[in-house]
Amino acid sequence: MNKVILMGRLTKDPDVKYTQTGKVVTQFTLAVDRPFKDANGNKETDFIPVVVWGKAAELVGNSCQKGHRLLVDGRLQIRSYEAKDGSKRWVSEIIANGVEFVERKSDKGGTSGDKSEFEQFGHAVPFDEDIPF
Repeated sequence: MNKVILMGRLTKDPDVKYTQTGKVVTQFTLAVDRPFKDANGNKETDFIPVVVWGKAAELVGNSCQKGHRLLVDGRLQIRSYEAKDGSKRWVSEIIANGVEFVERKSDKGGTSGDKSEFEQFGHAVPFDEDIPF
């Protein structure tokens, strides 16, 4: 079974693109805190790339900004490609099946209790697109 569930904050605004066939794809990086601290008592964070397709990609791209907290469920994908210098490169990323908007960060650096912007979408639409890259 290949299932991943992550909760974290967007590190920057989502990047929305369209394929040559007109399918929408959104990519973003999710900052996910580890559930423990290092030997010095510091919190550690992983920065995890996420890819979203279809209607969910549109919702994330149009509704989310840097700092927003998202809940992502999906699968881990590890793929390889050949770089321009001929070396083989590996990419690990989450292919999202769904995204939930948990909370947004207010302009003052805190979190906002007003979630109406997110509640109208609820759980983003799942999708079953093939990855073209």
